[in-house]
Amino acid sequence: MSFSLPSVLTIAGSDPSGGAGIQADLKTIAAFSLYGSSVITALTAQNTTRVYLVEDVSIPMLTNQLDAVLSDIPPQAIKIGMAGSPSSIEVIASRLSKFPSIPVVLDPVMISTSGGTLFEKVGIKNLTEMLFPLATLVTPNIPEAQALLSTKTPLLSNKDMEEAVTKLWDKYKTSFLLKGGHSDSHASDVLCHNGSIQWFYGDRIQTQNNHGTGCTLSSAIACGLAKRNSLEESILSAKEYINGALMAGLELGKGNGPIWHGYKES
Repeated sequence: MSFSLPSVLTIAGSDPSGGAGIQADLKTIAAFSLYGSSVITALTAQNTTRVYLVEDVSIPMLTNQLDAVLSDIPPQAIKIGMAGSPSSIEVIASRLSKFPSIPVVLDPVMISTSGGTLFEKVGIKNLTEMLFPLATLVTPNIPEAQALLSTKTPLLSNKDMEEAVTKLWDKYKTSFLLKGGHSDSHASDVLCHNGSIQWFYGDRIQTQNNHGTGCTLSSAIACGLAKRNSLEESILSAKEYINGALMAGLELGKGNGPIWHGYKES
């Protein structure tokens, strides 16, 4: 007996430690009982303590990966993480612009949880001008939001976060979920969708093992959209999944260890 599944395509970098990037995305998609396909934009040498090296894949390789997947297994949702070089962003935007009906969740990966810089400033212009217009939702953390707004002003209070996410909406005219995980006091996120504000509250889970949480959250949201849930429903289910994966208490690595994507099956 045969069956079919909704498919989610992740376009992101590879993390050999398995906690973030493509690896985290595919684990998340599987946890939501969906089919995951992937296009690798960059190879990274990183672990739970630091990022050692980042190398973008060649433009022909990136182009052929995109064409191979999109022509054969069209996704019901797309997640974009580390987009790679400015030229890579151009290729991704060119290909995805042919599929305007597919929801896109964009995690503007610039800084890893362990503090490593993963995105050169020269790429921000291409990212915001070419990929933001294609995105259903953009999911920056606080440091990334500061970079996108060209400010170093701390975002400490709920009011600060609301003002920042509203400025992002005003500047880029797409929906933003500003993640509060970098705040010391809470792990609540704020959504600005069509100019309206909505909070998704969460308690801070006291653990250093949070490598790949941003990748996982954006992939989980894409899974909800692939199931044709609303944006708000997709964020709620993604937050619930992240909380469970953090609370599972996996201990691996010497630094910011990974979360446990398979906690539902444990």
